[in-house]
Amino acid sequence: MTTGAPRTRKPVSSSKDYGYSNARIRGMRSRLLTRAYFDELITAHDISALIQELSGTEYGPDLEDVLIKGRDAATIDEALKNNMVRTFRKVHGFLNEEAGYVLTTLLGRWDVFNIKTILRGKHMHLANEEIAEGLLPVGYLAQVELDALAMLEDVRAVVDTAATWGLPYASAMRAGYVAYMRSGELSDLELAMDRYYADWASIRLRRRGPNMKLAREILERQVDVMNLVMVFRLQKSDIEGVDVESFFLLGGRVIDLDFYKELAQMSDVDEVLDRLRGTAYSKALDEVAVSYLEENSIAVFERALEDHLMRKAAALGTSDPLGVGVAIAYLWAKQNEVTNLRIVVKGKAVGMPVDRVRGELILV
Repeated sequence: MTTGAPRTRKPVSSSKDYGYSNARIRGMRSRLLTRAYFDELITAHDISALIQELSGTEYGPDLEDVLIKGRDAATIDEALKNNMVRTFRKVHGFLNEEAGYVLTTLLGRWDVFNIKTILRGKHMHLANEEIAEGLLPVGYLAQVELDALAMLEDVRAVVDTAATWGLPYASAMRAGYVAYMRSGELSDLELAMDRYYADWASIRLRRRGPNMKLAREILERQVDVMNLVMVFRLQKSDIEGVDVESFFLLGGRVIDLDFYKELAQMSDVDEVLDRLRGTAYSKALDEVAVSYLEENSIAVFERALEDHLMRKAAALGTSDPLGVGVAIAYLWAKQNEVTNLRIVVKGKAVGMPVDRVRGELILV
């Protein structure tokens, strides 16, 4: 069972040699699906047609492995997740030492996502199988470990097991669990994990060099996004008497504590959007403001901010063809591709109009 610090591996090359890994990654990137191909998928007649189309792509072997379970949307979704996990593991396998260190740090957010998914499932008394469907083991924790956590009885069992295994997040989970038991709000436990990750990753990326600097910028933007999502969530809830500062995460690039408190205490979402004009996040949020009014859901802002983060990671990855950015850009693009494919599959399964599906996609 996993214990202690994130896994390390023997580097295949020196920490300064990115030629080998980046050449392989560029080849993998060339096989990402095009906009034209997504248009074909969106207009496919049914699920069977989608399976036929995807069988001729990089996802073909993963589909073959699971189609014995059925030819439906759930089976395709499983194949897509398996492909993403396999791809991330493959890239990790040939990274040099420095790149592996950077990617392990940035992808640590997926460990937080997965553990929070399990905790949320236990809090809501969901079936183990339903919890497992939402997991993506592309970080430190492997599938077998996440499955074991998902099978535990309740939130406390997950927290206790994390401590027994010596997971890096265990101390934060225990502190968050105390607050959770006091308030009954799972957000207290989730916040403790988010805060731990932001602090842990920031410390790991303090090393010098252009690759560390690039990784720090991406991390800082991740923290900004988490703080902005919290601002929008506070806007949708009754915050009278709430200490908004207690939800703030240190380490952002644009959203410092004073700016965060100013945004969190504004009267409505429109005022928040106006105040954010001129920042790096203004355009992405303004583009979905109408969708927010139509759906009355902050999920559209969360998706827009993730879109911004993905595009920024992809852009930063082109700045140095012999640096870690090439791997970062590819993995973020791969994640986005899988997200888009899952949207297409879900849309086809529920009979969503083609234009609606197309509008949900983020194509770069």
